[in-house]
Amino acid sequence: MDHERSRELYDRALSVMPGGVNSSVRATMPHPFFIERGDGGHVIDADGNRYIDWVMGYGPLLYGHEMPDPVSAAVQSHAAAGPMYGAPTEIEVEHAEFVARHVPSVESIRFVNSGTEATVSAVRLARGYTDRDKVVIMQGGYHGAQESTLVEGTPESHHPSTKGIPESFAEHTLPIPFNDPEAAKAVFAEHGDDIAAVLVEPILANTGIVMPIDGYHGTLRELCDDHGSLLIFDEVITGFRVGGLGCAQSKFGVTPDVTTFGKIIGGGFPVGAIGGRAEIVEEFTPAGDVFQSGTFSGHPVTMAAGKAYLEYAAENDVYEHVNRLGRQLREGITEICADRAPEYTVVGTDSMFKTVFTREAPDDDADCCMSGCRQDPSCSRYESCPKTGADVAAAETDRWERVFWQGMKDEGVFLTANQFECQFTSYAHTEADVERTLEAYRAVL
Repeated sequence: MDHERSRELYDRALSVMPGGVNSSVRATMPHPFFIERGDGGHVIDADGNRYIDWVMGYGPLLYGHEMPDPVSAAVQSHAAAGPMYGAPTEIEVEHAEFVARHVPSVESIRFVNSGTEATVSAVRLARGYTDRDKVVIMQGGYHGAQESTLVEGTPESHHPSTKGIPESFAEHTLPIPFNDPEAAKAVFAEHGDDIAAVLVEPILANTGIVMPIDGYHGTLRELCDDHGSLLIFDEVITGFRVGGLGCAQSKFGVTPDVTTFGKIIGGGFPVGAIGGRAEIVEEFTPAGDVFQSGTFSGHPVTMAAGKAYLEYAAENDVYEHVNRLGRQLREGITEICADRAPEYTVVGTDSMFKTVFTREAPDDDADCCMSGCRQDPSCSRYESCPKTGADVAAAETDRWERVFWQGMKDEGVFLTANQFECQFTSYAHTEADVERTLEAYRAVL
């Protein structure tokens, strides 16, 4: 493939943007390829190269790069009426009503502009509602670029995970391992009266897709109830992708007090949201005393796109299609790995998938999870499958980035560029896309 035009654009970008990109995950080696346009389940770069796209904008593109006609019509109608107003619109109310009807935890919702803004606001809300300061997070979890959660370590020894955050900001953040109920019990035994909330992704989705062990979220729910803390599910990635319109919380049967959203809830446009029990969410100003506001919050074009996105999914076979393709990919990759790289672990559920380059093969892969790791204790891989963010971090990340990703790109398959970000199927993808991707896996792995 020729990448001369992308190379030229990257050279120009380095002169005016830090690292040549506006989001660090886009800084692929040796340089990014610049996208010119999307086409269904594919993208075409600036040099005319065509790729099957499993990145899907890092999750929001449930329909790929072609919006269904009702979604496109809704977007065009609201865009034509004016860009924004600084005043409420009916479409905000309609979108909020739709979400509240379908998501178990949502009685009231505040729309914002990004997943990061949603989680920032949710942490402030939890602290204001409980009059407590400490927040429990999961090691390896990701909740956006915010000071309260860019923290690593243990409850006894923790510090910011990036420069630019004062040590004092991390004082009230308590990181614990995902899927370790004893660690959760211990942190509550030590700090329970001071914990405002547990903030957790139902599935670690920015760390190779780590499923919860059976009963883990139920344990978190009980601990929060016993100590008067809030359980916050970060469904920025899983929302309206895992578990259908009920989101991951309906799949796992655990209802949080507060849920954060992003990505799909805005139909591919910039968005975030915080939903939950009315008595909690209505602590936001002007109803309550926790300040929250934003110029572009509830933007009418985003609200129209998000509402039409979800309505189309409710009226068509969208989830059946994307979940079926996701299962076919995971099962196909599992078979290829069993033959060529038995130490690797295929992970994911519904329309999410990834291959984690783990380092230990099972003694017998005959009873391994064929459709993505489910944290099944009867599986022969159970002891070595990734259960925490640290397990994924110990995988062969350099091999993924420097060898595998590059090889798949050369085969015309666009995957997330690092070991950690997950990949997604869309309504625009086809079984032919799946087969072509499996062929690329066989050629590259």
